Amino acid sequence: MSFAEAARTVGISTRTGERWRNGRGASGRTKAYPPLNAAPVDVSSDPSRYLREADRVHIADRLLEKATIREIAAELGRSPSTISREVRRNGTILADGRWHYRPYTAQRRADARRPRPKTGKIGQNPELHDFIQSHLTLRWSPEQICHALRRRFTHRPDMHVSHETIYQALYTQGRTELRRELTQTLRTGRVRRLPRRLADRRRFRAVKNKVMISQRPPEATDRVVPGHWEGDLILGRKKHSAIATLVERSTRYLLLVHLPDGYNSAAVRDALIATMNPLPPVPKQSLTWDQDTEMAAHRGFSMATNVPVYFCDPGSPWQRGSNENTNGLLRQYFPKGTDLSRHTREHLDAVAAELNSRPRKTLGWETPAERLQNLMGSRTLTAQGAFRAVPLAPDQAVKLTS
Repeated sequence: MSFAEAARTVGISTRTGERWRNGRGASGRTKAYPPLNAAPVDVSSDPSRYLREADRVHIADRLLEKATIREIAAELGRSPSTISREVRRNGTILADGRWHYRPYTAQRRADARRPRPKTGKIGQNPELHDFIQSHLTLRWSPEQICHALRRRFTHRPDMHVSHETIYQALYTQGRTELRRELTQTLRTGRVRRLPRRLADRRRFRAVKNKVMISQRPPEATDRVVPGHWEGDLILGRKKHSAIATLVERSTRYLLLVHLPDGYNSAAVRDALIATMNPLPPVPKQSLTWDQDTEMAAHRGFSMATNVPVYFCDPGSPWQRGSNENTNGLLRQYFPKGTDLSRHTREHLDAVAAELNSRPRKTLGWETPAERLQNLMGSRTLTAQGAFRAVPLAPDQAVKLTS
C-alpha cells in the first residue's frame, strides 16, 4: 500500500501517520517520542530455528533503510546466508518491474513450502526415475548410479541426484518414487535403515608360526604393486558351510574359492593352493588373513604356492579392509543364514564376474577387471586359465538367486 492508503486503513489521518512513522521532536509542552517501529527486535525471546513473521517484518524495514545483509543478520542473530537466501527466495517483482521484499507475502510463501511429504526430484522426472530403477535392478549401489548419471548427462543438472536422494526415495515413509521391493537389491537387502552399531567382538584363536602384518612388504600397504591379496571366509547357516574370498588389494579383483568339503585347515589349504597355483607369478606376492583356525596350515600353503601368509592383529579387521568390504557386497548374493554348500563352482565364478565388472568408487569408477587389465595387460586375464571370473557387461549380468 501507499502511505495514504495505509493511514486510511488504520483509521488515522496522514499527519498522524507521519508522526507515528517518523517520531516527533519536543515542541512547547509536547514531549518528544520516537517512531513506533524504532524498537529493536528482541532476539533472545525468539529461539525458533526458522524465520518468523516478526523477523521478516524486520528484514523488510531494514532493507528500506538500505541496511546491509550482514547488519540485518547481526541484529537478528542469524547467519548472513540465512538472510540472503530468504530475500532471494521470497522477494517480489512489482508491476512496474521493481524488485521488493514484502514480509507478509514472504511468510505465505514459506508456509506454502512447509507441508510434507513433498514429491522429490526422482518422482518429478520419469527419465531419471527409469534410469535409477533399471540400474538398481542390476544391483548397482546408489552412489554408483549417481556418478553414472553425472558422467552420462554431464550438461543436464535435472538428471543429477545424490546417493542420499536415492536412499530417501527407497526408505522414507510416505514417498512412492521408487518401488519399495528394490531395497532387496541393495547390498544389505534391508527394508528399513538401521543405525550403525559396533560389531560383535571376535574370539582370539592362536595360529602357530604366524608372521604378523607388521612384517609385510611396504609395497603391499601402498597398493601400488599388484599381487598382494586379502582373504577370509563367509559362513553359511549355523556355520556349517563356507566360501573363501580372495581380493587383490591394488585392483579389488575378486576370486571366490569353492569349499565343498568343509572349511577345516586342510580343506582351506588345498582349495587355496588349487586357486592360487594357476596364477601367473606377478599376481601372487602375498596373502593377508585374520587369525582364525582355518589358516592353521598356512605353512603348507606357502610351500606349495611360494606365497607368504601374513596375519592381522587380533580384533583388527580394518587391516583387511578391501576384503571386509567385498564380503559385505557378497552378502547380497549369499545372505546370512543360508546354506552355502549348495552353490556350485560355476555359480561362484558368475558372482565374481558380476562384481569384477561393477564400477568402484575407490578405483575412480573403473571396474576391477579394467584396472587389472590396465596394470597387468590383456593377456594376463586369460593366461593358463588363471582368472575364471571373466568380466561381464552390465547388460549381460547373470540373474543370481539367493
